[in-house]
Amino acid sequence: MIHAIVFFPLVGFLLAGLFGRSIGSKGCEYLTTGLLLLSAFLSWYVFFTVGFSDVEPKTIQVLQWISTGDLTINWAFRIDTLTAVMLVVVNTVSSLVHMYSIGYMHHDPHRPRFFAYLSLFTFAMLALVTSDNLLQMFFGWEGVGLASYLLIGFWYKKPSANAAAIKAFIVNRVGDFGFALGIFGLFVLFGSIEFTTIFANIPEYMANGKDGETALDFLGYQLDRSSAITVVCLLLFMGAMGKSAQFLLHTWLPDAMEGPTPVSALIHAATMVTAGVFLVARMSPVFEFSPVALTFVTFIGATTAFFAATVGLVQNDIKRVIAYSTCSQLGYMFAALGVGAFGAGIFHLFTHAFFKALLFLGAGSVIHAVADEQDMRRMGGLRSHIPKTYWLMIIGTIALTGLGIPGTFIGTAGFFSKDAIIESVYVGHNAFSGYAFGLLVTAAFFTSFYSWRLIFMTFHGRPRASADVMDHIHESPKVMLVPLYVLAAGALLAGILFAGAFLGHESHSNHELWYNGFWRTALYAGENNHILADFHDVPWLVKLAPFIMMASGFVLAWLFYIRAPHLPKQLARQHVGLYKFLLNKWYFDELYDFILVRPAKWLGRFLWKKGDGWLIDGFGPDGVSARVIDITSRVVKLQSGYLYHYAFAMLIGVAALITWSMFGGVS
Repeated sequence: MIHAIVFFPLVGFLLAGLFGRSIGSKGCEYLTTGLLLLSAFLSWYVFFTVGFSDVEPKTIQVLQWISTGDLTINWAFRIDTLTAVMLVVVNTVSSLVHMYSIGYMHHDPHRPRFFAYLSLFTFAMLALVTSDNLLQMFFGWEGVGLASYLLIGFWYKKPSANAAAIKAFIVNRVGDFGFALGIFGLFVLFGSIEFTTIFANIPEYMANGKDGETALDFLGYQLDRSSAITVVCLLLFMGAMGKSAQFLLHTWLPDAMEGPTPVSALIHAATMVTAGVFLVARMSPVFEFSPVALTFVTFIGATTAFFAATVGLVQNDIKRVIAYSTCSQLGYMFAALGVGAFGAGIFHLFTHAFFKALLFLGAGSVIHAVADEQDMRRMGGLRSHIPKTYWLMIIGTIALTGLGIPGTFIGTAGFFSKDAIIESVYVGHNAFSGYAFGLLVTAAFFTSFYSWRLIFMTFHGRPRASADVMDHIHESPKVMLVPLYVLAAGALLAGILFAGAFLGHESHSNHELWYNGFWRTALYAGENNHILADFHDVPWLVKLAPFIMMASGFVLAWLFYIRAPHLPKQLARQHVGLYKFLLNKWYFDELYDFILVRPAKWLGRFLWKKGDGWLIDGFGPDGVSARVIDITSRVVKLQSGYLYHYAFAMLIGVAALITWSMFGGVS
């Protein structure tokens, strides 16, 4: 069954990619979508059979992959709760994106190539999440990077799409370099890159370390076992930062909007950006032994959540607002992982897939209706024209902002997972727990504001589109709406149905707190980590904080864009510097362009013009060639073809010979 789940998308990719012209566009659409739906159905079966049972993690061997010396690496599937969750997330969203794309891309002449790329993307992600070792994970990791490059740049005739694809590829290479070094480091420390071996040996490895013993030589520093594990974890997290677009390595994510909207939904909701979260969660038994690394994860996650939320406040492109929302929500996930609340972090990944895919595909439905317009300033008044899309976007928004009643099991998916993260961070014990709590609560306010700003600017108020566009606005076809209905159900019900499984049920026995959740054996490495126990007993004000922020953001957005729509412009004029700072995304692109891109271009141009052109070519092949040509051109002038010239030259030669004989002493 696992073989079918993983390889069905690969089969779809090969058939659509190699035989697309023979099968036809419709054939490729139905074939790849059908295979993905089968994978999704089987994934839910695995989710319930593995996740809700006491089955121990197991490994399914597929084939022998690499064998050299003492190193043997098999291609194998690791089946445990984390794998089951990721299979559901990846295949459910991917199959719905495939179905949605049948309607969204129906005018595109290159549909076979598009659907082949989608299936390749899904296969790479499945290879990543089912991996039994770090090299197999790296294969899927790079496969996702390749497929994202192809999909972001799918409309390759657009210069902006090409630039965005290259940017995503290059920025991710920075993180991937760190990930590769982390893999090498683990191999040096444990002599293996298989998860089972590493997880089984690390407790004893850390317990038996001797003071002053060198475990790893890194950049000339002699590291003991504790420091070596910290360095390895930081290198692994460097890879996660790039793939999941965390602070400092986030710049590729908004530009990825240049791809078709279904690509945005796939990258941002189910696959590429969640790979980094999955990496840290999978390697949690290693991270548990490095408090420094977990503290850094908390800091980066909280900073990313706040930073991206501030930028989302002023963006005008409907897809970019949702893109920065994704970046912010990924920060929430990493903050949870950093304090040890692995279940809460993965639960948010699970719920986020539903409402974020819903929002992206809903935005695609809006763009489809208004003739490919993406600027919200040219929308407005669409509620009565596309009512189904409107209500579906409302559902996605209330799930993202976390609408629910604190202290109860009544709420949307985001209410359960986001609030669990905020409460877990509050009871966290690392140095940045308080810092993270403050930023995450503030980000919840910003999230509510920019989410309702999107709704009000797009669907309410007076129409700002041209009369021609307004006359042709239409609701999306059923093939695009049905996936939205499914995602809306997940956005509303996923929290109610699965909160107990991910976060545990509270029960008091002998004054101790215990849990009856399937996550208890999935990720936990630290026996002394009580985050999932403690967060149930936080003060009521902490439980109310996300709700208060959510309600405040809604009220402020209503005031700015419904009650007094002149206020945003007035506020922007009063605080021009702050407005431009946020509108230009804290000037990270400009900063990187100044520090990295321009010097690299200058160096390249210098080496090209001076190093290669002037020095190497000038004094090398081109210089020698020029001198030969120069000399031969002069010699050629001596060959005039006139007899008297040659006779004159002979006389000069005879005269020179006689002179040399006379004065040279030749007898």
